[in-house]
Amino acid sequence: MQKLIKELIQKNNSKIILVILDGLGGLPIEGKTELEVADKPNIDSLAKKSACGLHIPVAMGVTPGSGPGHLSLFGYDPIEWQIGRGVLEALGLGIELKKTDVAIRANYATMENGIVKDRRAGRIPTEESRKITEMLQKKINRIDNVDVILAPGMEHRFAIVLRFPKPLPSGSASIRDTDPQKEGKPPLSVLPENSSARKVAKVVEKLIKLISENIKGQEKANFILLRGFSQVPDIPCFEEVYGLSALCIATYPMYRGLAKLIGMDAPPISGETNEEIEFLKRNYERYDFFFLHIKKVDSYGEDGNFMGKASKISEFDKVLPDILNLNPAVLIITGDHSTPSLLKSHSWHPVPVLLKSPYVLGNTCNAFTEKECLKGELGIFPTVNLMTLALANSSRLKKFGA
Repeated sequence: MQKLIKELIQKNNSKIILVILDGLGGLPIEGKTELEVADKPNIDSLAKKSACGLHIPVAMGVTPGSGPGHLSLFGYDPIEWQIGRGVLEALGLGIELKKTDVAIRANYATMENGIVKDRRAGRIPTEESRKITEMLQKKINRIDNVDVILAPGMEHRFAIVLRFPKPLPSGSASIRDTDPQKEGKPPLSVLPENSSARKVAKVVEKLIKLISENIKGQEKANFILLRGFSQVPDIPCFEEVYGLSALCIATYPMYRGLAKLIGMDAPPISGETNEEIEFLKRNYERYDFFFLHIKKVDSYGEDGNFMGKASKISEFDKVLPDILNLNPAVLIITGDHSTPSLLKSHSWHPVPVLLKSPYVLGNTCNAFTEKECLKGELGIFPTVNLMTLALANSSRLKKFGA
């Protein structure tokens, strides 16, 4: 599909804004979802005038991670382009990756008697996490002949890059996550999934031991859990495919990492949604496409905090007029996946979406909720088609065929 789109692209001065309320979709608790409970008059009013529907990031019944969810939103088939979270995290933290690298996404965790008590170390403050990571980097910078690069992220997260002296064969990062995904269980062992990954696995085992010895006295962050072992893929550039200069506005490193991977500008920024909106305004004349990411909706969903998730949706509603005042040709509001508070995790459920443009039917649903979006003109569709819809509605696609 991207090859076809590339042939149909025609440039103009239109602007496209894609707002991702991470983990947007939900399930009912006491009869209502988080979207149905949230106070969001501006989004509901916009939904009435927009094309609405539900999208499926990977396939029916398949629960997507954040990487596949976002790639699909950007029009990349997430099955064809499977990118590990380690690569995304490292890129987002400003590490320039090489073909000799294996990147890993790491969590500080709380361990007691060999059991994981808290997978996220109580979401320790970012500054505390940074100090621990910097201490570790001073003490651990090389294992055997492999350079070790540590980069602090947000809260309990950080990235690890193992830089080998020579390029690694494909599959060298095929190592099982050590995160058991649930508290009350021991961490998983480092398990290479093929012969090419054995060399990397041995270095990882030594690294875990060294880090554990250096942080065992910490109150909360006394262990690490590793996820998303990955190598850099060769993926098409967003601007070359779609003819759009693109800016990523995201406070969390992983999302900046994904944006960088496909060639978007993704400068580091911090703050809450208001600061992100101000950053959008300041840079609005410089780009064609804007990816605006709101993380905390997902965070509250994963914590099982139903009202917290609803409140974050309500907070975004208050700043929506500032985005509308920019008058983009196309405005899309959606999520990368569903994170129902009921499940405390990502889920396979289709994700609500609205697309504002002068060229839609509109008036097919009365609010922006899962049930109302079922009535919308977009129906239930594969997420990878969303970019094509955005381009068509911004008059950026020529007719196909005679």
